[in-house]
Amino acid sequence: MALNLVWLGFFLISFLAACVRLAHGDTAVFPAMLASLFDNARTAFEISLGLAGVMCLWIGIMRIGERAGVVDLFARAMNPLLRHFFPGVPQGHPAQGAMMMNVSANLLGLDNAATPLGLNAMRELQALNPKADTASNAQIMFIVLNTAGLTLIPTSVIAIRQAMAVKQGLTGFNAADIFLPTLLATGVSCLAGLLAVAWVQRLNLLKPAVLAAFAIAAAAVGGLFVWLRHAPPDQVSQLAALVGSAFILSLITLFLVCGAVRRVNVYDAFIDGAKEGFGVAVQIIPYLVAILVAIGLFRASGCMDVLMQGLSAGFAWLGLDTDFVPALPVGLMKILSGAGARGLMVDVMSTYGVDSFQGRLAAIIQGSTETTFYVMAVYFGSVNVRNTRHALGCALFADIVGMTAAVWIAYLFR
Repeated sequence: MALNLVWLGFFLISFLAACVRLAHGDTAVFPAMLASLFDNARTAFEISLGLAGVMCLWIGIMRIGERAGVVDLFARAMNPLLRHFFPGVPQGHPAQGAMMMNVSANLLGLDNAATPLGLNAMRELQALNPKADTASNAQIMFIVLNTAGLTLIPTSVIAIRQAMAVKQGLTGFNAADIFLPTLLATGVSCLAGLLAVAWVQRLNLLKPAVLAAFAIAAAAVGGLFVWLRHAPPDQVSQLAALVGSAFILSLITLFLVCGAVRRVNVYDAFIDGAKEGFGVAVQIIPYLVAILVAIGLFRASGCMDVLMQGLSAGFAWLGLDTDFVPALPVGLMKILSGAGARGLMVDVMSTYGVDSFQGRLAAIIQGSTETTFYVMAVYFGSVNVRNTRHALGCALFADIVGMTAAVWIAYLFR
């Protein structure tokens, strides 16, 4: 419903604004809007086609990792830490395995696999829920960790950046240079959501495993921050590109080696995953067309300029740099719709360039936040939970902190 109103609002507001401009003698506004309508529909289709190859490659590799047991191994490795966040779930209960698999799939960017695993985890948690229509503490923690969007590899964002770079004629462009800033931003968002839920539920996180994990993360972030404060900007950019590329290639090699050791037919596994990846690329075409044509009309009518000028004036009045303002709508839309935010991200990249600060920031925001309302509606709806208690408040708190962190981190890596 929310996205329906937003999409309809784009069209109606754009049309009314165009009528006002026409009344003031601007006869070119309607032809410009019509041209934008068709141009953005074509752009959405071209981007989706460019995305198909990258998605086939990545999901094919991910399928090898699944069959090689790497994803399951990763889930087992995380269990000693995450079990402290779900004290109401008995040790060895099927809900634990389902949750670990879902979190692992999210970390590895397995969007298609993460959703069914998450729905299965919600059903297992519902079996432990004493009040069927009210969210349990474990369900709320699980939902908030999902909406916080902790992801090691922002697969789809990297794929879209690469497709946009090809479309814009950029050679030697490294689409994975957002890996490190996105990881930091999504880590902050996840930590904020975790602490918010722990505070409301009075969870005791002063456990050796939890404190050790926090200490390691804090030391890593602190060391990185100190280095960033003294390192030349070109070295920061090179590090982000190097870490992102090396990590992804190392992960691919690990999947292939583990698959070969466990006698998995890696070629067949890759083909099966690649077929699914092509389907994913095709499925997003209608969504991308819908949101891009709406944003195109909004921009062609002059409404986007008015909105950006208003936001820029407000932040400038506060004494802040305003270069980040054009990417801000991506984060606001992401709370409502992933498809809508993806369209806004593409629009920012098309307008400012995929290699611009605004384009990189839009990609970081897109990769470090999650569709809060969508996740809550689907996950809670799957088990008929109506009273979500403090889930929405904690999730939105994590979204706001994560988006603020994404802007700040993007400036550090500028």
